[in-house]
Amino acid sequence: MFIGSLRITFRLHGVFSKKQKRGMANSLKQKLRNSFNVSVSEIEEQESLDFLVLGIVTLTTDTRSAHSALQKILNKVESSSVEEILDVSTEVFHA
Repeated sequence: MFIGSLRITFRLHGVFSKKQKRGMANSLKQKLRNSFNVSVSEIEEQESLDFLVLGIVTLTTDTRSAHSALQKILNKVESSSVEEILDVSTEVFHA
């Protein structure tokens, strides 16, 4: 079994409250959960109104499918989010 993790850092524009940030984050998280069998959470910068950092994790049976799943998730994020993506990192671990 392999664990694929994806960390995406967004730069937020026009966000003036934590409630607004939370609504945007929850919308994106729900889209990913509905489209893929993944776990999604805001992992850093919870108090910041300028940045959003999401951690996304999936389980697969081999490294190739883990990398493929993470790439599909990233493509979905890029196509459905209007926010600027500052950083993306992926890792695959053998469990």
